[in-house]
Amino acid sequence: MCLAIPMKIIEIDGFNARCEARGVERDVSLFIMQDEAVAAGDFVMVHVGYAIQKVTPQEARSTWELFDQVDQLSGENHV
Repeated sequence: MCLAIPMKIIEIDGFNARCEARGVERDVSLFIMQDEAVAAGDFVMVHVGYAIQKVTPQEARSTWELFDQVDQLSGENHV
């Protein structure tokens, strides 16, 4: 199963962005999204190091809530 993780863009340098989610920072490629305007403060869905879709803050929050529910049901804490 493949999952995309919602992350907040901290800073952008060309087609690369520094993104953060729950205290974890990652370098993310914006190459796939080159036709869509993104800026620091925006939320994107990240899959294998690539931002694949811009989402609203509410969509990002809702996705994390779903991940938390899955963790609770599995009895483990992964996120």
